[in-house]
Amino acid sequence: MNVETTAIPDVLLITPKVFADTRGFFYESYNHQKFVEKTGLNITFVQDNHSRSQKNVLRGLHYQIGKPQGKLVRALVGVIQDVAVDLRQSSPTFGKSVSYVLSAENCQQLWIPAGFAHGFLVLSDFAEVAYKATDYYAPSEERCLLWEDPEVAIAWQLDESPILSDKDAVGKSLKEAELFV
Repeated sequence: MNVETTAIPDVLLITPKVFADTRGFFYESYNHQKFVEKTGLNITFVQDNHSRSQKNVLRGLHYQIGKPQGKLVRALVGVIQDVAVDLRQSSPTFGKSVSYVLSAENCQQLWIPAGFAHGFLVLSDFAEVAYKATDYYAPSEERCLLWEDPEVAIAWQLDESPILSDKDAVGKSLKEAELFV
């Protein structure tokens, strides 16, 4: 496993060692001991989530204010643009975002710590995304940052308007959002 820091040092890009041959491939998508060794983070994951979405679906930017979740995200099928936005007011990277293309082919994962909003855009005909979370889903704590907030200025890889849920269409701007200390 290779771990790279991103422009926001707390967000990590993880590339597993893939063993491929004529039969296909194999890799460990998660190994707690190696994760701790390579990242220095001794994290407990309590929930796994799996979604399937069609091309141009944009999910996010989601976060939980009272029960914040760290997330380890990967694309099982297809290709996504995965985005994390730092919502920690005390952070030197507050309001900044990072974006990576995750795919079934590159097998990469993005570690997004608690205190960040997370979202993704489906770039392929469809995609299946799985992520491990460090806290349970709490609907009363869920918040949504506006995907197109000009202050955050995410360079989404869009050719047309995204397909959004009603909740995601009315996310709050960074100036209006509940934030972390």
